[in-house]
This record gives sequence, C-alpha cells and structure tokens, in this order.
Amino acid sequence: MENVNLQRPMAGRTAIVTGSGRNIGRAIALSLAHQGANVVVNGHSDSAAVDSVVKDIQAAGGQAMGVMADVSDDTQVSDLVQRTVDRFGSTDMIISNVAIRRKQHFLDISPKDWQDVIQTNLTPAFYLARHAIPHMLEKQWGRLVLISGFDGFWGQVPERAHNIAAKSGLHGLAMALAREFGAHGITANTVAPGAIDTVRDWTQYTHQERQKIESEIPLGRYGKPDEVAAACDLLCSERGAFISGQVIHVNGGHYMY
Repeated sequence: MENVNLQRPMAGRTAIVTGSGRNIGRAIALSLAHQGANVVVNGHSDSAAVDSVVKDIQAAGGQAMGVMADVSDDTQVSDLVQRTVDRFGSTDMIISNVAIRRKQHFLDISPKDWQDVIQTNLTPAFYLARHAIPHMLEKQWGRLVLISGFDGFWGQVPERAHNIAAKSGLHGLAMALAREFGAHGITANTVAPGAIDTVRDWTQYTHQERQKIESEIPLGRYGKPDEVAAACDLLCSERGAFISGQVIHVNGGHYMY
C-alpha cells in the first residue's frame, strides 16, 4: 500500500467500463472515477447518455473519455482499447458490462437468436481481455471484472437458455484468465448482480412480479446500482489483489451459494 493516495487510491490507473451510459455500468464508471481512476465510458447506441456520464465525472474533477463502440465487434474493441492507451497511457482495468435478456422458449430460439445473445453477452469479454491483457502484461498489473448475473448460477429462470449459457460462460472465462495470468499480477473475477433496481425492458420480465421478488429477498428490497459498483471497487483495488477467479453475488441474500 506504499505511495497510495488514500483520497484517490486508483489515481494513475485507467478503466474501460462497457455499457456505462446508464444503470449498473454508469454507477461503476462514476465510482471508479471517484476513486481517482481515469475512466473510458463506453456505449453502443446512446451517445447522449455516454456524454452525460463523462460530463458528470469531469464536473467532479475526474478524467474521462467517451467512446462509442459495439463491443461485440472485435475490430471496434481493438480500437476502443487503443484509443484508451493513446489517451491515458494504459489500460489497467476492464469491466465488461453488456447484455441483452430475451425471454424465449428453448424451442423458439433460432440459431440467429442464440448467436445474437452469445455475441452480445459473452463474446465481448473475450475481445476485451484479448486486447487489454497485452497492455496489462507490460505493467504486470491488471484487473478484469466480468458482470454476469444470478441466472448464470441459478438455472431455474425459465425461457432464458441462451442467456443462462452466456452468463455461466462469463464466470468460466474469468476463472480461465485468473489461472493463466495470475502470475503476472492480473486478477479476473465475476460480479453477479441479483434483483437490481434499474431501467429495463419489463416486457422481458413478465414472469417476475416485483412485489413477489422483494418478498423473497431477505433484505426486503431491490439492490442499487451503487451496491454492484462497490463490489467492482473492491476487485479493482489493491485491497482486492488476492481475490481472483471468484464470483461476488450482490443479491441481498436472495440466492445463496
């Protein structure tokens, strides 16, 4: 912990947070910036939302840059990482936070539906790691945090086979990266949010009644995006340096593993 600025412990580090224009990604970006990290705010379609997060970080005295990129495209991810290095000199922390959640009966899932979900929910983490790890190896330090979901560990969510497969795959990838690159000071972990109070397409959640879910959670409420961000803060910090290949469930005790 020598030479660590206690007020801004992540000063000098740079994070890429995908899907950070709103909800959980936004909370993670703002929280890392509050810790002193340079933050690259990424989105795919809503540039106004990305710009808003960048402005919020800058208004608070932080350093941020917005980059619009489709992280399901390897070429665009390569450009995202390179632009980050060009601007801030490094890519130290990757938070992979993108997903689509389609409610489909298994026999109604077409090969294209399957590919769309895997390409959006799982593949970006591979692309991000592939392009960021070489820069982490140069510094012998890095943090990879993959945002999964409770359905990747609790397979009883109906009509979500493609999403469950992708979410499970994210943690498998995190474990593989943790094992392969741990000797180089690089950690890889999964954060699995439970029921979090976010803006979402509720047509894909018709099988879940909010009041019923709240009644099942021991803490009696939905979680907050900031509470997911807190788990990411720990994993990206020096205090989390000995945590690797693990999953942190942020679900209020809804499901216990």
